Amino acid sequence: MEHTSLTNHFLIAMPALQDPNFARSVTYICQHGEEGALGITINRPLNLELQELLDSMKIEASEPATARQTIFAGGPVHPEQGFVIHQPAGEWASTLRISDQISVTTSQDIIEAIARNEGPERYLIALGYAGWGGGQLEEELAANSWLSGPANSDIIFDTPPEKRWEAAATLLGVDLSRLSNDIGHA
Repeated sequence: MEHTSLTNHFLIAMPALQDPNFARSVTYICQHGEEGALGITINRPLNLELQELLDSMKIEASEPATARQTIFAGGPVHPEQGFVIHQPAGEWASTLRISDQISVTTSQDIIEAIARNEGPERYLIALGYAGWGGGQLEEELAANSWLSGPANSDIIFDTPPEKRWEAAATLLGVDLSRLSNDIGHA
């Protein structure tokens, strides 16, 4: 059986998905292979600004607006670890290039550059990630827990967080408000 990778795709929670970590979520898939998948949820803002993260890392922000950037809950796995989804790729110590446009960096140098206003043009900072073991994501897709489709950088970086779930589904031509929560009962 051939494996279809969902790297650089959105996972969009179906309305019936009630898991508190993923209800009404959009997760950007950074890696997906036979061994499993790793994604970062992009529409769960935390009650946390970059300034608090910078303070804990003892980094000074050069611009007040930068320090007010919202941090996102990227997922329930390793919530103490930071991830920066960004565009363009740039040269950072620990970067995973996901597409020609988007990369994810986990090293402190990108946070330092963002604090100095020398970071990437567009970015989203998240704490934690979502992970699936081999075959687990495929099972969840088969159970209709998720919609999936190609990612769109405008939704990641420019769409207000509260509109990302519906916007990502709209890319696929799906109106989530018209989907029933009752699976199997048309």
